[in-house]
Amino acid sequence: MLDDTLKAQLQAYLERVTQPFELVASLDDSASAQEMKALLETIGGLSDKITVRTDGQDARKPSFSLQRLGTDMSLRFAAIPLGHEFTSLVLALLWTGGHPPKVEPEVIEQIQALDGDYHFEVYMSLSCHNCPDVVQALSLMAVLNPRVKTVVIDGALYQQEVTEREVMAVPMVYLNGQVFGSGRMLIEEIVAKLDTTSAEKEAAKLSAKDAFDVLMVGGGPAGAAAAVYAARKGIRTGVVAERFGGQVNDTMAIENYISVLETDGPKFAAALEAQVRHYEVDIMNLQQAAKIVPAAQAGGLVEVHLANGGVLKSRTVVLSTGARWRNVNVPGEQEYKNKGVAYCPHCDGPLFKGKRTAVIGGGNSGVEAAIDLAGIVEHVTLIEFADQLKADAVLVSKLKSLPNVTVHVNAQTTEITGDGSKVNGIRYKDRVSGVEHHVALEGIFVQIGLVPNTEWLQGTVELSRFGEIVVDAKGHTNVPGVFAAGDCTTVPYKQIVIAAGEGAKAALSAFDYLIRTPAAVTEALTA
Repeated sequence: MLDDTLKAQLQAYLERVTQPFELVASLDDSASAQEMKALLETIGGLSDKITVRTDGQDARKPSFSLQRLGTDMSLRFAAIPLGHEFTSLVLALLWTGGHPPKVEPEVIEQIQALDGDYHFEVYMSLSCHNCPDVVQALSLMAVLNPRVKTVVIDGALYQQEVTEREVMAVPMVYLNGQVFGSGRMLIEEIVAKLDTTSAEKEAAKLSAKDAFDVLMVGGGPAGAAAAVYAARKGIRTGVVAERFGGQVNDTMAIENYISVLETDGPKFAAALEAQVRHYEVDIMNLQQAAKIVPAAQAGGLVEVHLANGGVLKSRTVVLSTGARWRNVNVPGEQEYKNKGVAYCPHCDGPLFKGKRTAVIGGGNSGVEAAIDLAGIVEHVTLIEFADQLKADAVLVSKLKSLPNVTVHVNAQTTEITGDGSKVNGIRYKDRVSGVEHHVALEGIFVQIGLVPNTEWLQGTVELSRFGEIVVDAKGHTNVPGVFAAGDCTTVPYKQIVIAAGEGAKAALSAFDYLIRTPAAVTEALTA
């Protein structure tokens, strides 16, 4: 199952294994079981510290566990972890074999100190680019703490189980049989939900930080570019973000960032973070901004209050909070979110294999989603409000060539229907005739554009009627010392390359403000 190049790479990684362990497979007569057996035997043949057994008796077949000799660790893959999850498999092998993880020491201590019995089940799909973060986090927790048991389940491999549990979005995590969370989660987020004292400690740690010269609120392309440009000026620079990379993490193909022929969102986000860290910027991840308090006087400190109670101070602030997927805002959308209503076709598409789906939105994102889904599902119905599709001509041409896609333009979505537990259809109105139609289906993917993440700024910073931060040509807002950049602003054309350029501009404007505005009282510029 692995080509010679991949085998050579894997063997090089497995040289880092220092402690012997077993791969114990529970198999049946299926073709998937034979694929799993072949994969495990290949792995076993690459290291003398790995033993493969096929006498496992787990109820989920096929599946395999990783068992370090002499320990009670419990990590199982009810999956053939290739695709996006191959890295998760490699890391699980290394960690089980004693190779240290690249995780902050305090996080490791938190995991090892967890007091309780935690049985995690995480449903993923091999095409989901958000799933590996969750799979890797829960795998590491199982390796580090014997009271944490983790099972990784491929939803496409266990379709009946997915149907019975009504799993319609991945990653979906169960803890001790109850839903724990869905969507991308980093290990720090998971640990924080289990360790109830972590938020208070984190807030105190953040509030104790010295004031910054420039603080970016948001870590997407705009915030990252601003951080690099600010740090290169030799001033104290920080980035506080809900997740570094922002919405880029949810983008699969990036083919229009100048000088980069092709990449994907997670790789691009990782590259952004690596460059920012290269300049020793203080990155405060997994933090949500709740309020901004302007400086009391010219040259004073702006305060950014966080949701956990922490307060950060800075002489200048660059707001780069980006945007999120827009909701269609019709009856049934919120009720059936993650119960048939989804926003990521790459992540959740495999869960609807052989089923009927709809895509709301005829722009590039919507048409790309319909094209991708058409190769997996039984049928796709695309619904567009305007009188024609707005996607690029090459995408529209590809869409029209697909036999299992129906397109309705001049169509207004009016309701998402369901049976109380999951989606069973969509209702739309023909905007020309006024006639309403109902399409029976099992899944709906919403792809209708973005809404800026600026609600927390209302009443403080001037916003447009669309909720965008009003900025001038240099990124100034109406609040002295506060600048803004990226998809959260009134700058047109929401593109990665534009956001990065606007971030650089905002940082330069912030630096210009610093050198022209004397610090208030004893608040001195740190160069």
